[in-house]
Amino acid sequence: MAFYFVSTFPNAQTPTKQRPYGYRGLKIITSLKLRFQDFQRQIYGQLLPHSTYFKSLKSHRRTSMLEAFEQQSYHLHSETLLSQGIDYLKAFPKLDEYTIEAADGHFIDHACHTEKNSKGEVYAAGGIYALNLRSGLLRFLCLVTNGTQRHQEIPVLRDHIEKQNKGNNSSQKHLYVYDKAVTDFVCWDRQKRHANCMISMLKENSIATLVESIPFDSRHEINTGVEAYSVYGNKGIKFNVVDYRDPETGKLHRFVTTLPMTINPGTIAMLYFKRWTIEKTFNNTKSNFKETQARHATSRNSGTPVAIIRSPTQRMGDALNALRPQ
Repeated sequence: MAFYFVSTFPNAQTPTKQRPYGYRGLKIITSLKLRFQDFQRQIYGQLLPHSTYFKSLKSHRRTSMLEAFEQQSYHLHSETLLSQGIDYLKAFPKLDEYTIEAADGHFIDHACHTEKNSKGEVYAAGGIYALNLRSGLLRFLCLVTNGTQRHQEIPVLRDHIEKQNKGNNSSQKHLYVYDKAVTDFVCWDRQKRHANCMISMLKENSIATLVESIPFDSRHEINTGVEAYSVYGNKGIKFNVVDYRDPETGKLHRFVTTLPMTINPGTIAMLYFKRWTIEKTFNNTKSNFKETQARHATSRNSGTPVAIIRSPTQRMGDALNALRPQ
């Protein structure tokens, strides 16, 4: 069976009430002089499915393809940057065995096609993004909500890490740098067996007991500002705490981590401060791409401004253009 493609651009139909914008496009004609849609219906008894762009995004097959493409693209860009000698953490060899990502939740205004709930409400949509502190690449980590319901990001992050544990090599070490919302000591104590560690801010109301002090080289330049490095405990779970006073502002910061004691406390403080890079990335996408603002995920009227992130395909296109030789 042969198919012929016949352009209809020169022969646009006159607009009618049923077709107010006329008809322009591409007709597919079979050798039996039937339109392709009629051929499917009359010969095979099948109706050609009609879909919108938004409905097609709900296809599990298309979603899986995009996820696989994004993962391969991310690894390709990582290898390319590494081959070019780009490693922003190469001055810290003790971190070489870790994949280090600063992660944060980011929410956008719900899409126009988002389905409303029983009360006719929709919410801001968003997910968790991760910025590789070694290469500077930003990737979409996991979806929190598509705008049809409210959801908290930390339980979603836990589920993502558990799913990742099942597919990863146990020898691969991963370090997450997150804000204080992630400080669940029981959860991160379990993650040690999967070589997953975290750095965060210690919550002001955290109940922790000093166990012992950790010796460190206070004369080392990286440890400038570190006042104490200690082991604390909570219900039998131990973790390390860094007391760091900013030399410029004099403000005291307390960082908590599940990293081994061999990592300098100043390095821990440095990595947390680098977490702000992902916040700056969100600000840059808003200003450089002229993005509009959205509301926080918990309410469409909360007033919390966040920037709209462009699609993964657009971001990857920007990265490809940046890598091309000029």
